[in-house]
Amino acid sequence: MASGAKEFNTHLSDEAATRAAAHALAPLLRPGDAIGLVGDLGAGKTYFVRALAEALGVPPGVRVTSPTFTLINEYPGGRLPLHHVDLYRLSDESELGELGLDEVVGGEGVVAVEWSERFPVLPSEHLAVTLSVAGPDKRDLVVTGRGRRGDDLAQAWTKSL
Repeated sequence: MASGAKEFNTHLSDEAATRAAAHALAPLLRPGDAIGLVGDLGAGKTYFVRALAEALGVPPGVRVTSPTFTLINEYPGGRLPLHHVDLYRLSDESELGELGLDEVVGGEGVVAVEWSERFPVLPSEHLAVTLSVAGPDKRDLVVTGRGRRGDDLAQAWTKSL
């Protein structure tokens, strides 16, 4: 953990609790915010992003899926554009240049990066969200703010959980 960073831990008892957590975060987000999502396969990272997209107002007919093969999906039409990035299939940092991440990180929308721990793609000020399986449909959530904006987001969000 970075110096001065504070962790917040909670248990999400079911998918509805995970959805509620994402819905609590959405109104706090502003253009340029970045979220790093960490967790094993099946931990709920994509489900969390789907709920976040819903809470940001992405139209209901838009299918929010894991960008495992496309690497970046963009979901416009909500209060803020949502850029969903998945770094799972990248094997080398040199592949990052081809993604165009510099165009979405710190841009007009929010960027949520799955497997963000694999490569240094997030700005110094971001929100780190770790999900881990605690049982069928149950998840443990660890929230860590990085930098001033990340800390502010973490504190405001965790107060609402």
